[in-house]
Amino acid sequence: MELIAAIDNLLWGYLLVFLLLGVGILLTFVLRGIQFRMLGPALYLALIRRKEEGADGDISHFQALMTALAATVGTGNIVGVATAIAAGGPGALFWMWITALFGMATKYSEALLGVKYRHTDAAGEKSGGPAFYLTRGIAEVWNNGPGRAVGRVLGVLFALFAAVAAFGIGNMVQANATATNINNVTGIPRWVIGVVLVVLAAAVILGGIRSIGRFTAFFVPIMALFYVLAATVVLIVNIENLPGAIATVVSDAFTGTAAAGGFAGATVAAAIRFGVARGLFSNESGLGTGGIAAAAAQTSVPARQALVSMTQTFIDTIVICSFTGLAIVSTGVWTESDDPGVLTQMAFSESIGGIGPVLVAVGLAFFAFSTVLGWAYYGERNLEYLFGRVAVTPYRLIFIAAIFVGTVRELESLFLISDLMNGLMALPNLIGLILLSGVVARETRDYFRRAGRQV
Repeated sequence: MELIAAIDNLLWGYLLVFLLLGVGILLTFVLRGIQFRMLGPALYLALIRRKEEGADGDISHFQALMTALAATVGTGNIVGVATAIAAGGPGALFWMWITALFGMATKYSEALLGVKYRHTDAAGEKSGGPAFYLTRGIAEVWNNGPGRAVGRVLGVLFALFAAVAAFGIGNMVQANATATNINNVTGIPRWVIGVVLVVLAAAVILGGIRSIGRFTAFFVPIMALFYVLAATVVLIVNIENLPGAIATVVSDAFTGTAAAGGFAGATVAAAIRFGVARGLFSNESGLGTGGIAAAAAQTSVPARQALVSMTQTFIDTIVICSFTGLAIVSTGVWTESDDPGVLTQMAFSESIGGIGPVLVAVGLAFFAFSTVLGWAYYGERNLEYLFGRVAVTPYRLIFIAAIFVGTVRELESLFLISDLMNGLMALPNLIGLILLSGVVARETRDYFRRAGRQV
């Protein structure tokens, strides 16, 4: 584990922080700040229009967005935010926001490429995402030749890392967090929780992307609204502390945070590192997963689906993570404990009493379950890329069984491995986004030219 920890520290120490922010800034420049100019129309396409009639694909673009949100709105929105603040101080939340704002351009690019380079598999379903656009897109840009080999290597590496990560960040980490929280609050045995999760997950996952899309389109809006409303009550109770909390988040992002109570203090570097790392863990911009969900959408225009997918990062981090972070900072619980696992529960408990931890546990269970569903599809697409359609059914069965393992085993090392797999997934994807940024810019210009809008 020491070697894994060393590699993880190397990746997340500086390399990925600069790469994630750098690529996000590059794509923001190339796309002329599309996430700022087009957020309103993007939200309209995603939440009001919802689908594109008669277009090719497996699920509506709203279902594709909800599948992607299902995967990203998970433990990172509750435990991940608390971890960032516990390690980097309140300023880490600011850097989560910055990562998300630039990450919206990254998510847009991933989704556009995911749709543009998708293909129809042996079962008649759409497959896409980094493994496909790295392989096909780089070969196209470089007119085959060395581009074919480079793209193929990057695509295979991404698929391998994603397939492994699916069992970590997308499965056992979520199941473990769910079982731990429900057991702590209710005393229900972990194995019982595991059986329930397995049965519920199997009912959705075995039906494939159409089943996942239908379920998440119904479930994700309800669970997100449930948590946001509960967190809103916490903020209203602490409304007099809210302006000061926001000021602390912004100022500590540039000055660091002094030791206070149970908080040991944090430098600016720590705020940036943990804010960026937890931001990626939460919204997955730069990880490439958004392109996998987008590829399943019923659309004939890659840029239109990309606008829809871009809103995922906004909803996940700018909205949901902000409620968690501001609840923790405004209540002051971040100075009372160095255990990030209990900070959100403490914030809710101190504000709304004994029902608070129950609401957090329920919210975490909802979020974690939805993440399992989204990542089941991500892992499946990447296994299919590597081994063909024959791998799909065995993968689904093994993935479902792993949920139970995650609920009954203490898997401390799994969190470290998940961080590492996230980083290793991001590397080939970010390289590909740089190489294919010209394709993204051209497709975007063409779309807005046809739509009568100037980019």
